[in-house]
Amino acid sequence: MAVVGLGYVGLPTALALLAAGNEVIGIDVSESRLQAVRRREVDLLPSDHERLADYVEDPRLTLTSDPAAIAGARTVLVCVPTPVDRHLVPDLGALSAACASVVEHAVPGQLLMLTSTTYVGTTRDLLVEPLARRGMRVGGDVFVAFSPERIDPGNAHHAHDCTPRVVGAAGELTGALAAAVLRRTAPAVHVLSSAEEAEMTKLWENTFRAVNIALANEFAENCRALELEPAPIIEAAATKPYGFMPFYPGPGVGGHCIPCDPHYLLWQLRERRIASPLIDAAMTAIAGRPRQVVRRVRELLAEHGRSTSGARVLVVGVAYKPGVADLRESPALEILQELAEEGAKVHFSDPLVPTLQLGPALLSSVSEPGAESWDLVLVHTAHPGVELDWLAAQPAVLDATYRLAPLSAKAVV
Repeated sequence: MAVVGLGYVGLPTALALLAAGNEVIGIDVSESRLQAVRRREVDLLPSDHERLADYVEDPRLTLTSDPAAIAGARTVLVCVPTPVDRHLVPDLGALSAACASVVEHAVPGQLLMLTSTTYVGTTRDLLVEPLARRGMRVGGDVFVAFSPERIDPGNAHHAHDCTPRVVGAAGELTGALAAAVLRRTAPAVHVLSSAEEAEMTKLWENTFRAVNIALANEFAENCRALELEPAPIIEAAATKPYGFMPFYPGPGVGGHCIPCDPHYLLWQLRERRIASPLIDAAMTAIAGRPRQVVRRVRELLAEHGRSTSGARVLVVGVAYKPGVADLRESPALEILQELAEEGAKVHFSDPLVPTLQLGPALLSSVSEPGAESWDLVLVHTAHPGVELDWLAAQPAVLDATYRLAPLSAKAVV
């Protein structure tokens, strides 16, 4: 097996394949990433860290930056990031380059499978048609499929071996080959009749979450207007065994899934002059959520007789979700930047993130936040096992997670 891209998706995928008894070629264009993997200085679940310790020196694992190694595999999985740029336009640079390397080095008999979330038709545009131009018959000489990744960073309940997979491919033989590979690490595989159906499945999964998160944030604002806490109400509604799924409000959405993936669909629809107003509104609301948090910081400081300018503000937890060191698209970065631009003296405390770059400044995590004096503490991400009792002594606490136990002088977004 060759895994192209050893990031938040590719590395756990490679480790799961190794644990299933496969030989794996891990390919990444970044030598620094390969060195981090070799040193085991990477963000993984504890179980995957154990696997990495077991396999990093195993001869069944080859780590290389040479794409020519693709030719030595029977199956090639492409697991590279698909972010959006600052204009919310899909950035296909990494995916296009990876697929070009796969096409260049593909050999007869291989199964080539994309896993990166992307627009409908990507598998056709970046693999099927370029392979045909090379003179390789897809479905005969080589086999091509799309199986969207289902990696939930920091969540041990959704590891490879307990998460069903979806795969789409033209032709029963290709579908069967792809499903057989996926079953080595997944408990179940749902086979679709085309790559396009599987590509749209992933977009639907994450668009569904985006719309419901935007709704949960709006619901939280409604609750605050009516002087109600949203979390107990959502938990009460979740006791209904049908027709409801709980989504919780927060300071915004990070990672490369929810804030990015629906834009691949919107981008493709706009190209066809097709409106999707509900999705568009949800993504606009998600993008604006960090600014709402900053506004509440200003309001709460004013309630305590302080101006934002010169106020000492501490953000607790800057990773985009609990239990990970992942800063990709983290709302905390935008919140810190906006507060700094308004003159606040911003700091952060996160045991998983030692430093972060904020414009020209390098901020270091405050190791003992309870020992210092803050005008306001914003709880952005509550990591498991992190003690927060010291918040009760703070003059102003803004709980952007909505999940903390009642604290004196606590406010919510």
